[in-house]
Amino acid sequence: MSKVPPVPPVVFPGGSPAGPNFQQRRAPTAPYQQPRPSSASSSIPFMSFDAASAAASMPAGPFGGTIASSSSFGGGSASFEDEEPLLDELGIHPDQIWRKTRSILNPFRINQTVHKDSDLSGPIFLYLALCLFQLLGGKIQFGVILGWVVVSSIFLYIVFNMLAGRNGNLNLHTCTSLVGYSLLPVVILSAVSLFVPQGAGPVRFVLAAAFVMWATRACSNLVVSLADGGEEHRGLISYACFLIYTLFSLLVIF
Repeated sequence: MSKVPPVPPVVFPGGSPAGPNFQQRRAPTAPYQQPRPSSASSSIPFMSFDAASAAASMPAGPFGGTIASSSSFGGGSASFEDEEPLLDELGIHPDQIWRKTRSILNPFRINQTVHKDSDLSGPIFLYLALCLFQLLGGKIQFGVILGWVVVSSIFLYIVFNMLAGRNGNLNLHTCTSLVGYSLLPVVILSAVSLFVPQGAGPVRFVLAAAFVMWATRACSNLVVSLADGGEEHRGLISYACFLIYTLFSLLVIF
């Protein structure tokens, strides 16, 4: 067995030698802990708070007045007297919807002034009414009618602006409002068709033709009167409206 040569001691910078069997372990130190206060100093005295005295001691505002507290507003209770009605906040005006709907009922004398302020609340109501009457007739056509309303509004918007050119000022929101309110004759047709038997084909076609002409006249008059540049293209605009409401009437009679 070979003899292990002696290993010279290792001298650390601190000057303490360490041999092969020398192990220097550093004693672990406890983590720092904040000294706990004594029982005499740990008790915190109770601090009372008076809202009235605090409000009286408030500093003056930047314009010479004092800062108002919650007691100056009736004990913090909110007042709803000055709040607007919920329907007005949502943009739904029942009186305005009724005036616009009533103006469509007379196909020979339509009041165009009430339709200058366009909205979508009335068209949505007429759309739901048409879907309800179709549902009573055994036809579930919610998606079909909604899709046709959207496509018809875009179609009439494109046709009018192409005819009017730069003079056309009909926007899509107004166009959708006019198409929706002029849907009222089709809604009435759907309600009347519930009492007409399916076998009476000629009667249903005559009724559909009458209500389609009613809706076409109403929509074309509103579009021409409310938008610029449409008077000279009244015939083409009426033809586009006729196609739109013919499609809706086909949903009703078939």
